[in-house]
Amino acid sequence: MEPRSAAAAGKDFPYTARTTCYIEVHEDGSVTHGNDRTAYERAVTGKSRLFAVWPGEWSSHLFAIDDLDEYAKAHGIKHDEERTGLKEHVHDVQWEKSSYGNDNPRSPYVSISVSLTCGCTIHDLDSFAAQMSDQRGWAVATSGGWGSSSGPEGTTYSLRVRRKSLTG
Repeated sequence: MEPRSAAAAGKDFPYTARTTCYIEVHEDGSVTHGNDRTAYERAVTGKSRLFAVWPGEWSSHLFAIDDLDEYAKAHGIKHDEERTGLKEHVHDVQWEKSSYGNDNPRSPYVSISVSLTCGCTIHDLDSFAAQMSDQRGWAVATSGGWGSSSGPEGTTYSLRVRRKSLTG
């Protein structure tokens, strides 16, 4: 029985769901697990094949990762403006310390409010964090909550950033 096609599921395939488990079958027949950049590169060059196990309600389903471009976009290996809401450019960012919440000066992180006046929106915090690290040296917390609110002035995002990295 052949595995199902991830490509056939299109953008609905849960590439980044916590319950999706990746299996890599190498050309020598060895099997490993994981979904990192090197697994993608081996699959692109034909040195391995990637599969995903996606648990269903009563059984798990095996999928062949047969659209490596979509896999790379979902995992941030290739930039995808549609998924992230972010263009690949230097963002015009306005920020200030949040007026809400407890601002303990001994905490390594501080809450900030961020507005992007370049027209971008944040759909994927990991991608925004990577871009801000490259562009401004910010260390944006990606393991905690974040949010947004919209009004007549636009959208403002609430984030936590390592205090010492907020230099620009």
